[in-house]
Amino acid sequence: MCNLSRLILLKRVLIIFLLLTPFTYNLMANSNEEDSVKIENSDTVQLSKFDSFNVKAERFFKVFPVPLISYSQEAGNVFGLAKFNAFRLNKTDTISAYSKISEVFTISTKGHMNLSVATNLSFSQDKYMLLGYINYKKTPEYIFGIGNDVTRDDIESITTERIKFVNYFLRRLHSSLYLGLGVDLTNTFEVEKDSTSFLITEDVTGKDGGTTIGLGISMAWDSRDNRYNASNGSFVFLSYLYYPNWSGTGFDFQTWQFDARKYFNPWHKHVIAVQMATNYAVGDAPYYELSKLGGEERMRGYYEGALRDKVLVDAQVEYRMPVWNIFGLVGWVGTGRVAEKYQDLSLSGFWPSYGLGLRIKVDSESDINLRMDTGFGKNGISGFYINFSEAF
Repeated sequence: MCNLSRLILLKRVLIIFLLLTPFTYNLMANSNEEDSVKIENSDTVQLSKFDSFNVKAERFFKVFPVPLISYSQEAGNVFGLAKFNAFRLNKTDTISAYSKISEVFTISTKGHMNLSVATNLSFSQDKYMLLGYINYKKTPEYIFGIGNDVTRDDIESITTERIKFVNYFLRRLHSSLYLGLGVDLTNTFEVEKDSTSFLITEDVTGKDGGTTIGLGISMAWDSRDNRYNASNGSFVFLSYLYYPNWSGTGFDFQTWQFDARKYFNPWHKHVIAVQMATNYAVGDAPYYELSKLGGEERMRGYYEGALRDKVLVDAQVEYRMPVWNIFGLVGWVGTGRVAEKYQDLSLSGFWPSYGLGLRIKVDSESDINLRMDTGFGKNGISGFYINFSEAF
């Protein structure tokens, strides 16, 4: 990508921030006087005008959705709304971590539509966790092909509609160790493709869509100090799902997912976050259930699924630093690739990912940030993302 295009993407981050700030300020600032808050000992603490605005802004974000404006080369300009709330299911249960529910609705100038509701619920003094999401999307998927040795010249648009429901129910066994069950119900339909599409010429499994039903087990180790903005601890997640042919889907395959994260706090409020992950699809998996590289959390900058195959490995390191008051910056580097088998992995085939992001704290009680990331990849690939909480 040329330097001018990169500057345009970075400029978008600043524009959105400048648009959001006066909007929320004009909506909530109703006085030139300094506000005050009461603390437990009934003393009154005077807040500066900026801190007073922050308090009002947090109240705003807890009630109203945030307008989203982003851009990617594949989706075009993206518009939508996002909502994030962190809360306790039982106010008397102060041991359980904060639960969260987030909703996102987006449409784009190139025909993308996405509606998603995600949950991370903790209850009964952290004995149980319920992780999952339900998603509907209608989107032209831009696929280079299947495999790692592809180029942007091979890009192909395949429009699909999909409804997906995923949930993991976990019970704590000991300390930070959880074990549970997982389910994945997916219906992919209305697959629109050109008659010369590689899906047809190569008779790719799933070329006409279909239903997949996966059941399995999952395990998690979670010692993070904050699930949505960790500065210490670690997180490991392992899941196995089996999609049997006898369920009437016409497909018979298995998926493995492994995700390991570690967080370091070298000095005051500075964080180094490390993540390593791999996905593996075994058997006759449809092309839309293969392991996909890219997205807004891993390998940022790459359109999710542009590269796909049975095996995916990726890793990233991110540096998070406070700047002033509610504002922070992050920078990351990462790399990843796909392959048909683990034996086919080679160092020469890895794709790079790097980028910068702006952070704005929108919930000081649960330490939640609004994040704006601009990611870059190989051969001019780029993406811009807005969401809540950290990417990992």
